[in-house]
Amino acid sequence: MAATSARAQAPWQAIELLGETIAPGEKWRVSWLSGETFAGGPVPIPARVARGSQPGPTLCLTAGIHGDELNGIEVVRRVLQEVDPSQLRGTLIGVPIVNLHGFRQASRYLPDRRDLNRYFPGRANGSAASRIAHSFFDQVIRQCEALVDFHTGSFHRSNVPQVRVDATDSGAFELAKAFGIGVVVHALGEPGTLRRAAGDIGIPAIIYEAGEPMRFQPVEVEQGVRGVLELLTRKGMLASGTRRGQRQEIYYRTRWVRVDDGGILLASVALGDAVKTGDELGSVTDPISSQRTIVRSPYDGRVIGMALNQVVIPGFAAFHIGIRGDDYRVLVEEPAETQTAEPESGAAEPLTEDRLDVDERPE
Repeated sequence: MAATSARAQAPWQAIELLGETIAPGEKWRVSWLSGETFAGGPVPIPARVARGSQPGPTLCLTAGIHGDELNGIEVVRRVLQEVDPSQLRGTLIGVPIVNLHGFRQASRYLPDRRDLNRYFPGRANGSAASRIAHSFFDQVIRQCEALVDFHTGSFHRSNVPQVRVDATDSGAFELAKAFGIGVVVHALGEPGTLRRAAGDIGIPAIIYEAGEPMRFQPVEVEQGVRGVLELLTRKGMLASGTRRGQRQEIYYRTRWVRVDDGGILLASVALGDAVKTGDELGSVTDPISSQRTIVRSPYDGRVIGMALNQVVIPGFAAFHIGIRGDDYRVLVEEPAETQTAEPESGAAEPLTEDRLDVDERPE
């Protein structure tokens, strides 16, 4: 809190970022250099910066760390396009395509077949992936006071719109609540991920996961845009706005249900469906013998991710279930009137916890 007060009292001036000077009330396109091409030339990665006309925190939005995950790219582009810096308090930094190398090849990976989101914060003298991660982390992420990283499902899988967060980190959990998406998943984050590396140096970070790779999906994109704008309002970065009422399901445990047989996977459920133990999730049919095996849910919960219908082998992760156990919670907030938010207020107003029995909760 002392740091926030000191920042608020300091003169609100232009900032230097990636070689450019951005004055209050301005929006600029800047670039950071992501290694070199095979020909030896640098690879500039575009970013957008909106410097608010009034003091406030710095929020970073990143997408496209996996080059085939497109929904987040459009979320970041739209938010930076729509936000008026003259109405903004603080600074908004958006990098729509972090892994431009993979994006150009429609690939999840870097050219060396490494997953960039396993190498943060990186090393200046490491592998190509580690060097790119180090450059981005040092030049961009260390300028952030909070971070939202955007992803989709991978490898022909899709995710229901959800926020992933280390719920034991109070700052990050406040971000998750402020984002306002109905499904929140507690996950520490694997070592090497951008979210985990940011949290390790004290930057609260969350992930918005929605949809599938290789597609721009309007519904998932729109929910992401609304979530960011809601977060900006609740953090006091937008001068005014309407706080939507929200109901959030907090899952502290999730499990992938794997198939035991190979064949053609056909789902019997849809993303977001509530399921009970023993419910049919789908089936796997042998294309030669036509023998059909039913895949059933081992848990009570909700389908938060699933594979698209495809050919699978034994052990394939097909359905991701958010488990409604003793640690499952529901947070409910009533809608508020349009109001002016204060930048010093930071987190959203507390949500109230709804302790309904599982079968009484609305779906």
